[in-house]
Amino acid sequence: MKIALMDSGIGLLPAAAAVRRLRPDAELVLSSDPDGVPWGPRTTEDITAHALATARAAAALEPDALVVACNTASVHALAALRAELEPALPVIGTVPAIKPAAAAGGAVAIWATPATTGSPYQRRLIADFGGAAQVTEVPCPGLADAVQHADEDAIDAAVAAAAALTPDDVSAVVLGCTHYELVAERIRAAVQTPA
Repeated sequence: MKIALMDSGIGLLPAAAAVRRLRPDAELVLSSDPDGVPWGPRTTEDITAHALATARAAAALEPDALVVACNTASVHALAALRAELEPALPVIGTVPAIKPAAAAGGAVAIWATPATTGSPYQRRLIADFGGAAQVTEVPCPGLADAVQHADEDAIDAAVAAAAALTPDDVSAVVLGCTHYELVAERIRAAVQTPA
């Protein structure tokens, strides 16, 4: 089996690692957009154009499935990707994991790119799967770009800014951008309440 993964940049690496753990036998194809990264601050139209170009590059290698390892691209371009590539190539989106976070109970914060935060798609996810959980959307401008470029000072500043917007009583933080997984320990440390 050949599985393609696409993202604007290095956010596809944690997703690829997860796929590798689940399917160690699969051949992985990684497709990114280094000239267009990050997609988070772009318009829906621009995100869709970049996502389609990146998906076409992956599809040219004839994978058995395409994983859109980008919450922003899934939220804004999944319908366009599926319209163009399916049924010949199954397209699997990646969206903020609101359902499992809310199911655990307690307050939930969703850290995501500005394009994902407040989007109609994310608001539908919250309405459909948030249940009784108090869900706070936390925009993280600049965090994906800082992670992409390994800018330690910018990462610290973006994490601190997002942590300041995160309620103290959250029991779960949903990482709504695959780039954020690369700094998950820093995020966890920033939102932990001292005992």
